[in-house]
Amino acid sequence: LTSLKQVCNHPALFLKEDAQAAAHGPAARSGKLALLDELLDTLLAEDGSALVFTQYVGMARLITAHLAARAVPVELLHGGTPVAEREHLVDRFQSGETPVLVLSLKAAGTGLNLTRAGHVVHFDRWWNPAVEEQATDRAYRIGQTQPVQVHRLITEGTVEDRIAEMLEAKRALADAILGSGEASLTELTDRELSDLVSLRRSE
Repeated sequence: LTSLKQVCNHPALFLKEDAQAAAHGPAARSGKLALLDELLDTLLAEDGSALVFTQYVGMARLITAHLAARAVPVELLHGGTPVAEREHLVDRFQSGETPVLVLSLKAAGTGLNLTRAGHVVHFDRWWNPAVEEQATDRAYRIGQTQPVQVHRLITEGTVEDRIAEMLEAKRALADAILGSGEASLTELTDRELSDLVSLRRSE
């Protein structure tokens, strides 16, 4: 499954190609990378800033090298980034000096205040939506004065598409039961209600 998810991101990630070499190849090798280029071109033309999250450090390096080759001001923050350098990266992003910051998902877990970001891009989906939401929250810290748009890139017709559907179904059910109390159960479809109360065989 991990390999399939990597292929959805970029063949070079799965093939373990050198990030610098792969970054200078055509973006057409990855539909996601081509879409990211289009998205960033639009928001940078409007003086916007973006956080780009991926769960793979290798993909983060590839994205960073690709954007740098296109002369997009970008920096990379991952779990191995020293604390002092992390602070400098955050300061440069918050000041607008670096409008695009690429982060590995786990590195974005704690202590980051990135309120300059008007856009959050999830380049790939995490199995646990709570981890993904925690990363998104880096842009929603105290001091945020602008709306934040969240973009999730999904490769259609692949395992990634199925994961997205599964996460959405689970989130909708959780919201229905936990979000608004028992009254929301009346808004479930017959099939959803049946799935909710059906006895399942133990594995």
